[in-house]
Amino acid sequence: MQLHYYPSNASMTPHMLLEELGVPYERVLVDRAAGAHRSPAYLALNPNGKIPVLVDGELVLYETAAIVLHLLDTHPQAALAPAPGGAERAMFYKWLMWLSNTLQAEMPLYFYSERWADGAEGAAQVKRHAEAHIAAMVDQLEAELARHGGPWFLGERFGALDPYVFMLCRWTRGMARPARTLPRLGAYLRRMLARPAVQRVIANEALAEPYV
Repeated sequence: MQLHYYPSNASMTPHMLLEELGVPYERVLVDRAAGAHRSPAYLALNPNGKIPVLVDGELVLYETAAIVLHLLDTHPQAALAPAPGGAERAMFYKWLMWLSNTLQAEMPLYFYSERWADGAEGAAQVKRHAEAHIAAMVDQLEAELARHGGPWFLGERFGALDPYVFMLCRWTRGMARPARTLPRLGAYLRRMLARPAVQRVIANEALAEPYV
């Protein structure tokens, strides 16, 4: 398998998941700073010009949540999600789609607010509102950890949602109220940082502190 990635982008979730699975894969840097995500070669893999892409044999797959589900389906022995058919699996699907389609989808409004406004004043307003929306969503993550009291996002067992939650919480590190400042999320993120797979991803992507 090949993971086409850029440091701290949405590729970080499948990067962590691959390291947790311990399967052979190759990292292929897509240098966004040099515009590589808009190159003809990359657009042939993902016409949206977004990162990540996973190449698994003849399969070319984009969208982070889809890559997560594919890795779960092809490595069932890892048991990184509840078994299909029950309420726990349904909750897993709910949170995976929420992370992808609700929280992650709000992030570009904060980081690229100028795309949704005609001037600096409008961009600042978009960014301010996006940060408030993101803070409210981070509160939902905190509340879920408080609800069940377990060490990982779905409770007692580490799973495929945990890299996703970690990545999105990392993206709040420059905001007025980073996820790490909330009591349960702060402890949760420290547990994530202690995992060897997460430490390898931080080293592989040459990330600088603060990591979250």
